[in-house]
Amino acid sequence: MSNHNGKSVISRRKFLQTGAALGAGLAVSSSVGFPTILKAANEPIKLGIMLPFSGGMELFGQQGLQGCQMLVEEVNAAGGILGGRKLELVIADNKSDPKVAVERTVQLIQRDKVSAVIGPIASALRDAVKPTVERLKTPLLYATDYEGGVCSPWVACYSPLPEHYVQPLVPYMVENFGKKIYLFGADYSWPQKMNVAIKDTVAKHGGEIVAEEYTPFGAKDFSAVLTKIKDTGADITLLTLPGADGVTFIKQYSAAGLKESCKLGFFGFNDNYLPGLTSEESNGVMAIVHFSRVLDRPETKDFVARQQKMFGDNATISYYAESHYGITKFFVEAIKKAGSDDKTQIMANLPGTEVIGNGDVHLRADDRHVDLNMLIVEAKDSQLTQIKYVGKIVAPSQCG
Repeated sequence: MSNHNGKSVISRRKFLQTGAALGAGLAVSSSVGFPTILKAANEPIKLGIMLPFSGGMELFGQQGLQGCQMLVEEVNAAGGILGGRKLELVIADNKSDPKVAVERTVQLIQRDKVSAVIGPIASALRDAVKPTVERLKTPLLYATDYEGGVCSPWVACYSPLPEHYVQPLVPYMVENFGKKIYLFGADYSWPQKMNVAIKDTVAKHGGEIVAEEYTPFGAKDFSAVLTKIKDTGADITLLTLPGADGVTFIKQYSAAGLKESCKLGFFGFNDNYLPGLTSEESNGVMAIVHFSRVLDRPETKDFVARQQKMFGDNATISYYAESHYGITKFFVEAIKKAGSDDKTQIMANLPGTEVIGNGDVHLRADDRHVDLNMLIVEAKDSQLTQIKYVGKIVAPSQCG
């Protein structure tokens, strides 16, 4: 497993079991368009992992890598693809920074000759690297919830969109907890565009937005906004504040005693957050997800068991692990269908249906986005509990 930064991005204890299977790098891939038939049978197919392992989003980067690593380990253990060629991950830390993300993407494609790039996490970084992958004609495989609107022949998204999140959760919360809603999120495109959808849905269900506020990343003290929430008499706070900042907000929200009077709904909340919170702090936080380890489904239990076998019984297993496993599986199946690792053929053969961790996931041909099964969850005793299984949601085409 290669790493542009010369250091381990995941703890040795967590990933020692997978290191040998990933390899140290064999031959460098030939240039795009070089006849596939001339490639050595033992030459690996390289997959670039361009995720954050520092800079505030590392929780998500580690979970994403965990999913990719399991799929690669399983494929290689089964003999590889295209007549025995193994997969090799080339890992790059984008440091949660758009400029670094572009630099790392260029390195992965031009220097390391990867067949595709998986990542990043934040929308700003995805938008920053999109022109690069389009210019260099290399698949970008994105596996994070986002605001929608990406339409590119070189980008595929295993991503919950606002339609997956807002339309199920907001009506449920308005019906059960009240109509006065406070919107608070990070100051970038995903929260802002999510809130456009939220405001529309709230209005349709007779609710009222009492305030809408954004904060830059890295804030440590939310006392001012917590006072505002109290003063508005809001029934519900809807949060779009990912990463370490979201953990800090929940801690202070709980300490302020707001959970009893103002229900907290957190878009993007998942199993990944729970280790950083006490049960008292996380209890009652509501979210909507496309995967949770608590699902009573055979494919969920199987996915969780395989993750635990590889990463230990106490491993955190969130929907980031599931979605990055899923997009990697679509990549592998595309190569199998194409009989080639040609990049154009990979994109042409990505669409299809796979069972991942929660039923069928359909990757559509028209916009290269997925239809997902969703469920409403609530934190209780340091784990997520299912409140309602929503089922499949088909969002509008992002190329319409």
